[in-house]
Amino acid sequence: MACQTRVSEAVIRRLPVYYRHLQELEQMGVERISSRELGDKMHYTASQIRQDINCFGGFGQQGYGYHVPSLRRHMASILGLEKTYSAVLIGAGNIGRAVSNYKGFEQDGILIRAVFDKDPDLVGLNCGPFIIKPYDELDEYLEQNPMDIGIIAVPAEAAQSVADRIIECGISAIWNFAPVDIQHPDSVVSTHVHLTDSLHILTYLMNEEALFNEIDARAKVAQIDAESEE
Repeated sequence: MACQTRVSEAVIRRLPVYYRHLQELEQMGVERISSRELGDKMHYTASQIRQDINCFGGFGQQGYGYHVPSLRRHMASILGLEKTYSAVLIGAGNIGRAVSNYKGFEQDGILIRAVFDKDPDLVGLNCGPFIIKPYDELDEYLEQNPMDIGIIAVPAEAAQSVADRIIECGISAIWNFAPVDIQHPDSVVSTHVHLTDSLHILTYLMNEEALFNEIDARAKVAQIDAESEE
């Protein structure tokens, strides 16, 4: 039974993981897979797999499982990867250069068309396959070349003004690499890539066992103290 409301953010965040694993399975020549087998591969439960996929319709068959190539195509459609999107990149520093040099975006239909930066020392230099354009020309460029996605890779203090500017120029989807959350109208969608957030999650996981051992130890001491006061 399909979901009757919009899916949760948790499900949305799992969709690219499904797609990546299905791609790998298809490349390996796997024709079909059960929810249990797919769950084992992804470290999810079979029930979670079925619930997530059923949010978008029933793609499996009782006793057969999922047809891997078909489910991979369905997942690509759900993610909007059957379309192509034009993107403009603002910021040609280290992160901007890494983004502009990455070849995998084109495979998913994301086509970076131009790179802009405020720094006059960078304007005219190469950033990946692009010549860096002056930020002052951004409005005119977007007026002549409407873009689907704006990629922000500027310092935190400049991110909001950049976002405001590209939104005014008609961009309604933002991929933000600046270490700050940007504000925008509800009509605009955005995702934020905070590198330190993922690093902090890693350091938490490294220390999780010790943390809960300490919490358990404190709870036992508190229980002993409470019992001694009775």
